[in-house]
This record gives sequence, structure tokens and C-alpha cells, in this order.
Amino acid sequence: MPLKYAYHPGNVAHSGSPEVADTMDAVARNLGLELTPLEGATSCGAGIIKQANQRLQLALNARTFAMAESLGLEILTPCAATAGNLKQDLEKLRSDNILMKEINDVLIKTCGMEFTGNTEVHHLLHVLVDEIGLDKVEKLAVNKFDFRVAPYYSPYFQMEGACGGDSVNDPEYFEQLVQSLGGNPIDWEGRVLSVGAPGIFSEEPTVLRQSAAVISEAKEEGADIIVSACNLSHSILDIYQGKASRATGIITNIPVIHLTELLSFAFGNHNTRFAQLRTRIAVIGD
Repeated sequence: MPLKYAYHPGNVAHSGSPEVADTMDAVARNLGLELTPLEGATSCGAGIIKQANQRLQLALNARTFAMAESLGLEILTPCAATAGNLKQDLEKLRSDNILMKEINDVLIKTCGMEFTGNTEVHHLLHVLVDEIGLDKVEKLAVNKFDFRVAPYYSPYFQMEGACGGDSVNDPEYFEQLVQSLGGNPIDWEGRVLSVGAPGIFSEEPTVLRQSAAVISEAKEEGADIIVSACNLSHSILDIYQGKASRATGIITNIPVIHLTELLSFAFGNHNTRFAQLRTRIAVIGD
């Protein structure tokens, strides 16, 4: 029986990082995941909206929860930022009946929906380990990902309830996954440090320094590639890599891909892209 979820692609999966959306479709087929898109669902807020209007973000995310509830499904996302923000708002609403009623009043008036709290939020990484099992993932890996990998969680998993059965303070699911796919995960502190997303829009110099520092550590620890479990962080580490190097003087030339790309390549999809990645790894090293 397929695992069924309401699918939220996460921020930038259909804009700055379309490779996430491309590869997620193939990965879902390989894993037997039945994903129902949450058509019309908004951004999770990405840590921006709540700074200006927390109730607006709560209302927007409550609408997403209500949409999933109407389908009788729990939510799956490949984005750590989306998983963390949704989970935080879900728990905030569940813990405050008065606040939930106020937000539901807004939903009823604006879109005729109501949220009860009967859904959950899951990140793809935790579904892979907790629900599907790494033994099955390993069997699907026809292309062994035989690189020294820096698995990047992002800080969005660093809260109780947002990391599945993994440890909040010392996570290991991503390393276990990399090993099941044939890779060699490095040990590095930067795996849970912030790279500033989404502050790139207002505090670019700070974000460039943060991302350069994270990339630099991965390189110093011998990584061939960084793999991110967060869409927003992936965009910062990848798209702004050259700019971060020019701004800081730190060498940042290392391939960065998303978790869904890692899985897709290992499962035998997008072979042309995988060949290009292998070439990039071969020529980009110092």
C-alpha cells in the first residue's frame, strides 16, 4: 500500500530551485509515495511574515492545515524550513484554544474553511527513515552515491517534534541515509548552523558571511559535495555561492544539491544530470 500525504513542495521549489520539484516527482514514484498537491497553499511564511504579522502567518498556515484535513491526509514536504515553520505554528494553535478559535473565525469568514488540529507535518527525510525504512531505500539505490557528503540539516529541525524520531541536539538520520546510498558522510558542526535564509533579502552581507563559513567548513572537512534538506538553505548555498566568495574572500567552490536530487540520482533517474554532477565534482576540487 502506498504512503499517502498532502504534498507541500516548500518555498522556492517552483521558483529559485525548480530542481527540487523535478526530482521529487521521480523520487515519489520510486518510493511508492502517493502525493496529493495542496493546490493553492501559500508559503509557510519562511520566518518573514510572522515578523510583521504573526496572526497573518498563523491564518495562512491554518488554511494549509485545513486543506490537508479536508483530504484526510497528513502533510509531507522536502523543505526543512517549511516543515519547521508549519510544525511550530501547528503546535502553537493546538496549545491555545482561544487563539485557534480566533484564527478559525478568520478562516471561516475568508475562505469557508475550519481547522481542527487533526493533521501532522512531516519532512521527507523523517518519512524515509521512520516510515519507509532505510533497508528499502538501500535496495532502490542502483547508482551508489560514492562521494564524501556533507549532509546539511539546517536549524529548522532543531526543535522538539520537528525531527521525527531523530535527535534534536545530535541528529543522525541524514548521515544514515547517505550511508545507505553508498556515500561517506563527513562529521561537521555546520550541518545544523544557519546560513541566514531568508535574510538574504534584508541582510545580504551577513547571510553571505554565514553561508561562506558553512561551505568553508564542509570543504575543510574533506567533503566533495553538500546535500541540503532545506529548499531555502539550498538556494543560498548554491545560487549565492560565488557572491559569498567574492564578498568574504573565502573559497566556496563546492557542488550543492538538494536531498531530492541525491535520492533521484541514486535511484537511477536524471542520469544526464548525475553525469554532469560527477564531472563537476571531478573538476571543481582544489
